[in-house]
Amino acid sequence: MSTPSPSVQTKPAGARITYRQALGRDAGDQAEVFYHAVMQGAATHYGLAEREAWAAALPRDASAWAARQALYTTLVAVCDGRCVGFLELDTQHARIVTLYVWPSLAGRGIGSTLLIHAERLLLEQGHGRVEIEASLVLFERLERRGFENHGEQWVERGGEWLKRYRMSKPLQAIET
Repeated sequence: MSTPSPSVQTKPAGARITYRQALGRDAGDQAEVFYHAVMQGAATHYGLAEREAWAAALPRDASAWAARQALYTTLVAVCDGRCVGFLELDTQHARIVTLYVWPSLAGRGIGSTLLIHAERLLLEQGHGRVEIEASLVLFERLERRGFENHGEQWVERGGEWLKRYRMSKPLQAIET
């Protein structure tokens, strides 16, 4: 697993949100963020049966999420010592695996900031493009951030078929 650059650890002036690489102690919070982001945050885009199947696809268990931290570079947004958002990044394939934010904090730039850190990390590793399979929740937001739509996909979760989009974005160095 790659270690993100020191630039990943930031705290905007006046904000309580910090960004860093995930630690083992974040795994339980990741499980809860995932579950609530799917069950509550995706409620306007997917039906109950779809969300239940999606939420059941990954365990609501800290040990499972800790194991995923060993597979992916995981960046977290932390508020008052608790993980409130996270992004899992497959740095070898320049692919965002997951991006979830606690539902009541959605739309406040947490996901965008996690994306900025992930894109910067990929640029530092020599990648020129990032890919993601985006849910209906993320699709329009990613389009506004410069991601290109490469078509819809249907993925099966627990007998339910969920619509998502294959997307990618060319990476460019930006001044921050």
